[in-house]
Amino acid sequence: MADFLCRLCHLPPKATSQTVKERGKWGSKTEFLLSAAGAIIGLGNVWRFPYLCYKNGGGAFFIPYILFLVACGIPLFMLEVALGQYTSQGGIMCWRMVCPLFEGMGFASQIILFYGCISYVVILAWAFFYLFSSFSAELPWASCNNSWNSDSCMILNNFNSTVNLTSPVNASSSVSEFWQRRVLNISTGIEALGSIQWELCLYLLLAWVICYFCVWKGVRSTGKATYVTATFPFFMLAVLFLRGMTLPGALHGIKYYLYPNPTRLTDPQVWMDAGTQIFYSYAICLGCLTTLGSYNKYNNNCYRDSFYLCLLNSGTSFISGFAIFSVLGYMSQKQGVDISLVAESGPGLVFIVYPQAVTLLPWPQVWSVCFFTMIILLGIDGQFIGLESIMTSLSDVYPSQIRKGFRRELILMLICTFGFVFGLLLVSQAGAYILHIFDHYVCSGPTLLLMAIFQSVVIGWIYGAERFCDNIEDMIGYKPVPMLKYCWLYGTPLICSGTLVFLLLRYNPLRFNNSYVYPWWAYCIGWFLAMSSLMMIPVIMVWKLAKAKGNLWQRFKMSSQPAGEFPVMTKESASLHVPDGGQDSNL
Repeated sequence: MADFLCRLCHLPPKATSQTVKERGKWGSKTEFLLSAAGAIIGLGNVWRFPYLCYKNGGGAFFIPYILFLVACGIPLFMLEVALGQYTSQGGIMCWRMVCPLFEGMGFASQIILFYGCISYVVILAWAFFYLFSSFSAELPWASCNNSWNSDSCMILNNFNSTVNLTSPVNASSSVSEFWQRRVLNISTGIEALGSIQWELCLYLLLAWVICYFCVWKGVRSTGKATYVTATFPFFMLAVLFLRGMTLPGALHGIKYYLYPNPTRLTDPQVWMDAGTQIFYSYAICLGCLTTLGSYNKYNNNCYRDSFYLCLLNSGTSFISGFAIFSVLGYMSQKQGVDISLVAESGPGLVFIVYPQAVTLLPWPQVWSVCFFTMIILLGIDGQFIGLESIMTSLSDVYPSQIRKGFRRELILMLICTFGFVFGLLLVSQAGAYILHIFDHYVCSGPTLLLMAIFQSVVIGWIYGAERFCDNIEDMIGYKPVPMLKYCWLYGTPLICSGTLVFLLLRYNPLRFNNSYVYPWWAYCIGWFLAMSSLMMIPVIMVWKLAKAKGNLWQRFKMSSQPAGEFPVMTKESASLHVPDGGQDSNL
């Protein structure tokens, strides 16, 4: 196996089998399920889905959401997990083995993932800031008697229409001032970088250290860490759900969350939001699922696992809406304002609305600790699994160099160190502006849609959807439903292409908080970050064609053939399978 990989990578073969560590497998199926759950269930389930459901027609939003889930989410989820399990390779080598011409997709996905790891870790730093601030006699955002508060600060706990009329026009809440003036100490724009927030810097370092020790021993440590990081958020969500449903005004909030408004389905933006939510929350096109699947036993029923994990993800999103909007309904009733004035998405929900809500509850410190512990664990899961995917991809490409001795741990430390140093920009006074660029241009939108189109076309049309279904049958003993094959062939590429065209036609320049307009060079940086990953696909494609022999069509055909053969499997040998270059009869 190692000699075969070395030939593919143009590296010298390893000297002895003892010098290179085994690639490893999950200690149990539970570790795979928890790791996959941790990768796909994150902040998007808590701060994005409930708001989108409320905003886009309540219960009617489930129509486009389920359509995108069935046509894009589940097929791509199944594709990535099965591809990793069949090849026993991470996010780069799996594409080299099935279609070398599109090996660039693997590099592109890992670059996107690396950008995501660098940027999203700052959310953990913010959450740590709030968590440690919760251990105080009075929550610091519950009053205006602090050094960071302005003269226009006001406490919203006893908010009513009279206070609203008599308050200054430029009044700001104590919660908003804590977020903007204490945590972010935000500058006037991205051009005003300002100084580094040293408290956030320490919390950023803490987040990277935790992630490093969750990943440093490979799946042996990653799998064990998920027993805590993937299960505890569900416990906390259940606690918040039960508490929220017992609050006065909870049903008022649930009504806003689920009340169906079918007329909203005529708005194309509703369908756009449903599609982007699927890509945002299912971690598809990033290589994470391929990596996690690659550590499964060959005959693991990845088809059934994928269905259950998708059901768990969407179910968690749905239940989190009850936990969030029940509290928002209580907050609306307590303050005497319409719920539309307190319902927000994204960081505004986590760091402004919910901290405000806990100040209205008995024992606010307890509920604040519960909520931010859940946020931290949701973020930690996705962060260290992303790092594991990067390390797995690198070690699969260079097995004799990285798996030897303690080189894996050292390379991981270098990656974490680089991520921390670069992340210092994100904990500066302009950090929030920079994070918004990463989120918009790199980690969502057109980038992931293009990756989804490439993946479905490569498997559906170049490698062959029928052949891939045969591969799945070889692993699990039966073929998946025909609908999956037709989604890979037609449904997924057509729907993603339509969504991409719609996005480009309705393109609007990025704004921060709907008011701040970025300078022209900031948009250039954003597009550079997006293209730096996607450009790997045509660059490696040209390189592969240039290396091949014959005319252009012959080079294309040769580069599109699987780079390695896969062994014919039997039920008796399946559990011991590690692809080593043989060929499956279906190929």
